[in-house]
Amino acid sequence: MATELKDFIRDIPDFPKPGILYRDIAPLLRSPEAFAEAIRQMCAPFEDQQIDVIAAAEARGFIFAGPMSLHLNAGLVPIRKPGKLPYETHSHSYDLEYGSDELHVHIDGVEEGQKVVIVDDLLATGGTMGACCRLLERCGAEIVGCSFLIHLSGLAGEAKLEPYRWESVLVY
Repeated sequence: MATELKDFIRDIPDFPKPGILYRDIAPLLRSPEAFAEAIRQMCAPFEDQQIDVIAAAEARGFIFAGPMSLHLNAGLVPIRKPGKLPYETHSHSYDLEYGSDELHVHIDGVEEGQKVVIVDDLLATGGTMGACCRLLERCGAEIVGCSFLIHLSGLAGEAKLEPYRWESVLVY
């Protein structure tokens, strides 16, 4: 059904700025059948891994993390920007093309040795997901892999995920 799932991704040229082709997932989310199939395919590579936690960076990663955590019988841990989590956090700073950013997770979000899959809607430059992996690894998690609905292959984001395993359902 991967080819069919592409039918639910809308291309929007020049958004959010000229020269960008935005892959809009709203039509997929609006279809219960397509959304369920996307979740099934995002989970499939990890079904035999006994995953403890699904972690997701805000905001679109959250959309997929809830259903995936239920499908894999795993907990759900949000990874947020500074000031968004109400309890004590671990943090990780990382460089962006023009500056830096920081991610946070509750100090009790993952336990030493827990098997974690980190989820996001798409893999583009890999900066955020690479930072998520490093943050959770520093917390003692075993990063089993990363799961994406979409991989934008022309942006070389996979380089920032080395040595972590990653999977995507659709490739553009």
